[in-house]
Amino acid sequence: MAKQKIKVIREEMLQVANNVALEKNIEQDDVFMAMEQALEKSARVKYGIERDIRVKINRDTGDIKLESFLKVVDEYSETEQSREILLEDAIKIKKDVKLDEFIIKELPPLELGRVAAQNAKGVIIQKVREADKLKQYEEYKDRVGEIAVGIVKRVEFGNLIIDLGKSEAIIKREELIPRETFKNGDRVRSYIYEVKSDLKGYQVFLSRTHPQFLSKLFHQEVPEIYEGVIEVKSVSRDPGSRAKISVFTQDSTIDPVGACVGMRGSRVQAVVNELQGEKIDIVTWSDNQATFLANALAPAEVSKIFLYEEKNRVEVVIPDDQLSLAIGRKGQNVKLASNLTNLEIDILTEEEESERRQIEFKEKSEILTDLLDVEDVIAQLLVTEGYTSVDSIASETSDNLEKIEGFDTELANEIISRAKNTLKEQDEENLKIVDEKIQDQDLKNLNGMTTAMLALLAKQNILNLSDFADLASYELVDKEEGIFKNLDLDEEIVNKMIMSAREKVF
Repeated sequence: MAKQKIKVIREEMLQVANNVALEKNIEQDDVFMAMEQALEKSARVKYGIERDIRVKINRDTGDIKLESFLKVVDEYSETEQSREILLEDAIKIKKDVKLDEFIIKELPPLELGRVAAQNAKGVIIQKVREADKLKQYEEYKDRVGEIAVGIVKRVEFGNLIIDLGKSEAIIKREELIPRETFKNGDRVRSYIYEVKSDLKGYQVFLSRTHPQFLSKLFHQEVPEIYEGVIEVKSVSRDPGSRAKISVFTQDSTIDPVGACVGMRGSRVQAVVNELQGEKIDIVTWSDNQATFLANALAPAEVSKIFLYEEKNRVEVVIPDDQLSLAIGRKGQNVKLASNLTNLEIDILTEEEESERRQIEFKEKSEILTDLLDVEDVIAQLLVTEGYTSVDSIASETSDNLEKIEGFDTELANEIISRAKNTLKEQDEENLKIVDEKIQDQDLKNLNGMTTAMLALLAKQNILNLSDFADLASYELVDKEEGIFKNLDLDEEIVNKMIMSAREKVF
């Protein structure tokens, strides 16, 4: 009778394993492992919680084997005595046994009572759920970056719980486009931006405000993007209000912007409708940063662009009547353009740029007036002709200076003489500063380094090669704050000096 009962249990176990595996679409072996863990729990309740009892179910016959494992030790530990056996006792059971091996004893078949069976069932259900969740996590973690379509299951404190079919996901309130509302049963498209796994399980996070949601919508609406003929380079969004997207193609026969707009705007309009009327500017990407920036600031027109690559900053000069268009409502246009190009953008009107140039002209003229001890008008004529430093005048010939309106040979020679004397005085002063402050010969001997540079570095307490190697080129040549701002140095040369210093130091 007992054997018949065991046979029935075995057959039921195989049937349950098959049914659960098929129903949950998980591996049958995962179900058997859950059953084994459940039976181990029940066996420990019967034979001793502290014991090392292991259960093995034959996947083909359903036979259940219960075994007790005792580790062979030379002396008992304080906490694991119920799982250990002394070597002298183990030898009596198995002659050739060695330390750290196991004495394995088979236990009688387990007859599950009502409580034990219920406990086993609970463990099996829990383990099957864990296996099911793990399978779903593995599936969804590989789908990050895709668009998901689901049904609103419920709304909790402004957050949407979305039914994706096999799983649930959440759209947090801040990931919803402003002013859009959903109710239970509504169909929602959103972007999978994160899948988290923790002790409680896993969670899929969706977004309708993520910049890449816009990009993926264009992938769905524009075949050329889906096929890789047109590439989306960058996206910038103010969700629900306005967005900019840059596109590029290697195929000269295709207009990337026109392809994204579609016939009579059909393609872009489909995206706009999905995003609750969000206005979308589609611009052409270019590897020339100035060109790309001008495109990004559309619909405003750009007069001039001054790019400071090391500081990742750009100054843009806009016609006076285009200023509000370039900045946009509450700075929206320039902010989106900045995010799209990854550049910090400063907007100047032509009038403001003119005023700044006048200030710079005045400052340079005053410097020459002071250094050369000449009248303002002479200094202004020199600056107008491009002579903005004493060095540029001292190295000039009198024949060239005579070409300046109002200059003659005597005045030209006098100006050059004063420039040379000024440089000499500056060199003597610089040499004194360098001798007093800088002892590092490696810094002094660095290729391209001059006494004037060393003096300026000394004034900033940069006294050795290591300090110089830590600098960025913009810290030296920036026209407003650079240490060498008055030396009119080429940024490429300064970069080479810094790299040379780093090679020697590191």
